[in-house]
Amino acid sequence: MRKIILLGSSTVGAFLLATTALVLAGLHDKLAPADVIVVPGNTIAPDGRPGPRLQARLDVALVQFQAGRAPRILVSGATGKEGFDEAASMARYLQSRGVPTSAIIEDNQGWTTDATARNAALLMRTHGWKSAMIATQYFHVPRFRLALERSGIAVSGNVHAPYFELRDLYSVPRETVGYAVYYVRH
Repeated sequence: MRKIILLGSSTVGAFLLATTALVLAGLHDKLAPADVIVVPGNTIAPDGRPGPRLQARLDVALVQFQAGRAPRILVSGATGKEGFDEAASMARYLQSRGVPTSAIIEDNQGWTTDATARNAALLMRTHGWKSAMIATQYFHVPRFRLALERSGIAVSGNVHAPYFELRDLYSVPRETVGYAVYYVRH
């Protein structure tokens, strides 16, 4: 019984340590020039506009674009349960904030983090772009970075969207498991 308690405590301790490392890595922004800023999709509101979490991702990417860290933004998503093309909604949002249409690349086949990474890698190779900056939620930064790097993309920097909600209590431990699965599987 004592060995079971020790094993259980060790497992919980390792999980909490990994989760803490993931959160700290995601909260540590690395600002660096890149060929493109990649923003993965998220929930679209019933009116077709990006939801608050996705707006936060786009806003932080917009700040980096306006600072001249990258000349273009790649928005990636799919048509979710709301019935809207996430990438198109993201592009409209950025255009309404002054980003030229020519600086926005849409990927409407970004169903998953892995699909977004593979699609971004293909687009980047096609255009001869070498480096990417990522803009997403703090807990998603490490797994998204890993997915892009495993797809052959040099990730020069990352920024996290300053948006926190109660749902993060689920999302953070989920990402810890997700990162471990990506690390082993890919």
